[in-house]
Amino acid sequence: MEIISLQTKNTTYQMGITSNGFLLHLYYGKKIDCHMDYLLTFYDRGFALNPYDAGKDRTFSMDVLPQEYPCYGNGDFRTAAVNVRNSRGVYGCDLRFRALTKGQGKYQIPGLPAVYAEGCQAETVEIVLEDRAAGVEVTLKYGILPELDVITRSAVIRNISTEELVIEKAYSGSLDFLQGDYDVLHFFGRHTMERSMERYAVLHGIQSYGSKRGMSSHQHNPFFILAKDGADEEHGSCYGVSLLYSGNFNCEIEKDQFEQIRIGIGINDEMFAYPLKPGEVFYTPEAALAYSAEGLAALSQIYHRLIRYHICRGVYREVRRPVLINNWEATYIDFTGEQIVDIAKQAAELGVEMMVLDDGWFGDRNDDCRGLGDWTVNEKKLGSSLAVLSDRIHSMGMKFGLWIEPEMINENSSLYQKHPDWVFMIPGRLPVRGRHQLVLDFSRKEVVNGIFRQISRVIDSAQVEYIKMDMNRGIHEVYSAVEGYQNHGKIMHEYVLGVYDFLERMIARYPKLLIEGCAGGGGRFDAGMLYYTPQIWCSDNTDAIERIRIQHGTSFGYPISAVGSHVSAVPNHQTGRVTDIHTRGVVAMAGSFGYELDLNQISDEEKEEVRKQIQDYKKYWSLIHNGKYYRLHTPGKDTEMAAWNFTSEDKSEALLNVVSLDTHCNSPVTYIKCKGLKADGKYCEEGSSRIYSGSALMEIGVPIPIVMGEYRAWQMHFTEK
Repeated sequence: MEIISLQTKNTTYQMGITSNGFLLHLYYGKKIDCHMDYLLTFYDRGFALNPYDAGKDRTFSMDVLPQEYPCYGNGDFRTAAVNVRNSRGVYGCDLRFRALTKGQGKYQIPGLPAVYAEGCQAETVEIVLEDRAAGVEVTLKYGILPELDVITRSAVIRNISTEELVIEKAYSGSLDFLQGDYDVLHFFGRHTMERSMERYAVLHGIQSYGSKRGMSSHQHNPFFILAKDGADEEHGSCYGVSLLYSGNFNCEIEKDQFEQIRIGIGINDEMFAYPLKPGEVFYTPEAALAYSAEGLAALSQIYHRLIRYHICRGVYREVRRPVLINNWEATYIDFTGEQIVDIAKQAAELGVEMMVLDDGWFGDRNDDCRGLGDWTVNEKKLGSSLAVLSDRIHSMGMKFGLWIEPEMINENSSLYQKHPDWVFMIPGRLPVRGRHQLVLDFSRKEVVNGIFRQISRVIDSAQVEYIKMDMNRGIHEVYSAVEGYQNHGKIMHEYVLGVYDFLERMIARYPKLLIEGCAGGGGRFDAGMLYYTPQIWCSDNTDAIERIRIQHGTSFGYPISAVGSHVSAVPNHQTGRVTDIHTRGVVAMAGSFGYELDLNQISDEEKEEVRKQIQDYKKYWSLIHNGKYYRLHTPGKDTEMAAWNFTSEDKSEALLNVVSLDTHCNSPVTYIKCKGLKADGKYCEEGSSRIYSGSALMEIGVPIPIVMGEYRAWQMHFTEK
C-alpha cells in the first residue's frame, strides 16, 4: 500500500492507496513515525458488498474499510461525502486514485473564504480521484499549517463527461475512526441564546444537525468537537471541525455496526442539487481540522490563533478596535439627529471612540414595516445630510459608523415597487414574512450590484469608518425569477456566494472600513463570515449574565477578538434583569468592547465607572485579544461562579475574571484557580503588595470575597515580578 502522510508540529494525518486505487483513511491524531496500514483488518462480513475487481476476495469491502472521501456507488452503505446523478437518473460513482501533487503555500478557493498563510507557513497537497465511467473527477485539497497544528480540507468536483451531471451531495471533508469511545460537543441555541454547549456520547446510527435557514443560524453552529470519553479542559484527545461557510450546512456523525465512527461536514444536501455542464467545476467550502492531545482548552486555542491570524483580514486584524457606542437600545428606530449628537457628546466625554447609528437612518424607515431596500439618507429625520451629522460626530474626536441590512427588503419601499422580481417569492403564492421583511435574491449579480451601488453612494457621501451588516430573517421561499433557473438546487449556495461577493467588494473599495457581522445577533457567527468581518455581534441578548453563557459556548471555536460585546442599559431590555455596571463591564470586556445605551441616563458614579472601564480595556486589550483564553468554570453547571482568565503567550501576566451567578446567606468561600502561568513564577496582583507563586494560583487559587448583592464581579490582574 502506498502511504501519504501529512505532518504538523504535533499531529499526523495519514492515508493509504490500495492496489486497486481506493483512497483509505488510516490515522489522524498525535504525531507518529510509522505506517498505520497495520490497523486495517479484513474479514468476510455478512451482507458486505465487494468491488468487482476484488475478485473472489470477500474480505475487501468499502462498507467496512475507512475511506478518505466516501462516495455513494462503491458498496459503502454508510453516509457519503459525495453523490452525483447523471442525465439518465443514475446515482453514484466509484472514485479511484489518479494523481498526487505537493507544493508550498496554501491553496485558495474562488469566491469562498479560506485559511491563508505565507508561502513558508503552509503547504498544499492535492489528490485527484476519478470515475471515468461516471464522468466525475474530484480533487481533494489539503492545506497543512505545521506550526498551528491545523489541516484544512476542500474538494473540487469536475464534470469530465459529455453530458450534464447533478451534484446531489458534496461535503468538504470526512473522517473515519476505526475504534474508540467518543463524545460529540455541539453548539445549539436560539435567537438571543446562541451556542450553548451540549455533550453526548456517539450513538449507533446517524446523528446529524445543521441549518436549512439560509444562514449558519442561531440554532446550530458549523463547528463541533469529537472528544474521547472523559476528555476535559486539560486532558484527553479531541478533534475540532470548523466549516468556513455562512449558509445551509450539515454535520453528520455515524457509528456503524462494527463500532467505527464517521464524521462529515459540508453544505446541507437538502434543497441542494447543483448542475454541472461538461467541463464545469464546483468548489466545496473549506473545513479546518485540528487535533489536541491535551484537552479542550488547547484545542480552542488552536482555533483562536487560526482565526485571528489566518482567517481574519484587514487593518483591524491585530489592531485594537475603537470602543464604540450604538444607539439601538437607547432609541431604537425613533430618534432625531440631535438625539444622536447628544448621545455621542456624553459618550465622547467619557472616552468612547466611535458613534454607531443603527437602524432607522434611511428611506421612510420610521417603523420596521417600511424602508428596507431604499438606501438613501432620511435627511428630514436626521435634520441634516449624513455628511453634516458625521462631521459633528468627528468634531468631538469620535469615529462614525452605520447599520445596514443589504439582503432584505420591505414591500413598502421604492425598490420593491420598481423591482418586485428581485425578491425570493413563489408565483401565485402569498409570501411568508419575517420581521415584515422579504429576502432579496443575492444569487443574482444585478441584485448585488444594485444594492452595492446604493450603499456605496451613502458611504462615499460621508466619513464612515464602520459598518454593522445585519440579516434579520431566514430564507424560506427559494425561487428565482431568472429564466431556466427556478428548479435548480443551486440557488441557496449561489446566494451565499453573492453575500461574500458583496462583502469582498466592500473590503476592496473601503480597505480601512471596520465591518461587524450580524444576523439578529449571532445567527451567522461562523468562520466563513470572519474572513470578511473580523468581529460579529455575538447575540442580540445583552444581559450580562446570559452573555456569560453565550460567550462561554462561543469560546470553544472562536476567539474573544471576534466577539462583539457591549454594556447595555438596566433593567435589561431582553430579560428585565438588573446587574451592576461593573459586572456588565467585566462581561463585555471578553470581546470587542462597547456600549449600547444612552450614557446621559446613568449616574455620575456610573459615569466614573465607564471612564475606568474604557481605560482598563485599553490597558488590557493586547492581553485579552492576543493572550490565551482559559475557561475556568462552566457557568451554571459546576459552580455558582463563572470564571475565565487570559494569560499572555509568555506567561508573564494574567487577567482573572469572576462573576457570581447566585448568592446565599452564610455561604462557603469559593476559590478560583488560574491557568496558563509559570509554576515557578512569582506574580504580583495589581493594586496589592501580595506576591503569589504561579503554582499556588493554579493549584489552590484565590478566595473570592463574600459580599452582599447579586451578580457581583471581580477582575484581578497578575504580573510576573
